[in-house]
Amino acid sequence: MILWGYFTRRFASMVLRVLLIFFGIMMLIDIIDQLRRFSDVDISLSGAARLALMNVPESLYRILPLIFIMAALAMFLGLAKSSELVVVRAAGQSGLRFLLVPVISALVLGAFAVAVLNPIVAATTKEYDRLWAQHSAGGGSLLSVADSGLWLRQGGTDGQTVIQAARSNADGTALFDVTFLTYDAAGTPLTRTEAASATLGPGAWALTGAKVWDLQQTNPEVTARQAQDGLQLPSDLTPDAIRDSFGTPSAIPVWDLPAYIAGLERAGFSARSHRVWLQMELALPLLLAAMVLVAAGFSMRHARFGKPGLLVLLAMLSGFGIFFLRNFAQVLGDNGQIPVALAAWSPPVAAILLSLGLLLHLEDG
Repeated sequence: MILWGYFTRRFASMVLRVLLIFFGIMMLIDIIDQLRRFSDVDISLSGAARLALMNVPESLYRILPLIFIMAALAMFLGLAKSSELVVVRAAGQSGLRFLLVPVISALVLGAFAVAVLNPIVAATTKEYDRLWAQHSAGGGSLLSVADSGLWLRQGGTDGQTVIQAARSNADGTALFDVTFLTYDAAGTPLTRTEAASATLGPGAWALTGAKVWDLQQTNPEVTARQAQDGLQLPSDLTPDAIRDSFGTPSAIPVWDLPAYIAGLERAGFSARSHRVWLQMELALPLLLAAMVLVAAGFSMRHARFGKPGLLVLLAMLSGFGIFFLRNFAQVLGDNGQIPVALAAWSPPVAAILLSLGLLLHLEDG
């Protein structure tokens, strides 16, 4: 148990070191990028650093598998160089049994990342979007899903329009039981429009069964009018902009994803990409364990044997290949080309089986 505790602490400390190194590098790059992006609004260095601090965690979380394979490589190479692996084998511990320590550690750290780090990353991503909107010109657009239906905000030069609908079609271009609330630049409500349906066309919403209230009147109901079908309300939204307004699934805490998926489907939207992301998050601990096994397959040997530089290169290429395969499977899953479970679970399972085959060949010949 003492030996297991020693290797657990060593692996965890190596993961932390690599994580901090990447965090520092990515912070510097992101600060420079934020200064360049918001140069027209004269953003301060502290403001750029705050934006970077909210933006970097998401990028860091996405490359967590690569961080784990680098940490595992560094640990195994260090153990091989100091001949500690030789001592462990001489004490009667097989290589596969020794591997249980870093693999279990990777599974535990992966579960911690999904349960704790994922909600933190989602919170920082939302805060970054809020800060980015403050520094950007214009209100932009935002879509959210709630129990009361869906809410969409569209920006404009003279103000904003808040749209609430009970349901919609799959891409959000056709809304039903919809209400439009128009505000001026100062935030004063101007008009309220209710319609049985609204269809997004080039530059405008076409309304059916619409009724319009002038909210600047003392009694808006007195001056309310029933509009003819085909009433046009200007809009700068496009189908792509509405789809992008959902934001990435990574901006939603994993604990809230099931309810959010149910809300999307209740509103009439497709939640396939969110389902794929949820399953991929659940499979993340398995993927991190697979990265440790891949690293072990190329580095768990004495430093005098083989070419360490070439083996490290092969291990990193294998890790990048698995990472690419995972992202490619996610794209196929999002597009409906393969089932959700296959997109999420096949890359880590395939990586584990291949790495175990390599380890068995090296250990048992």
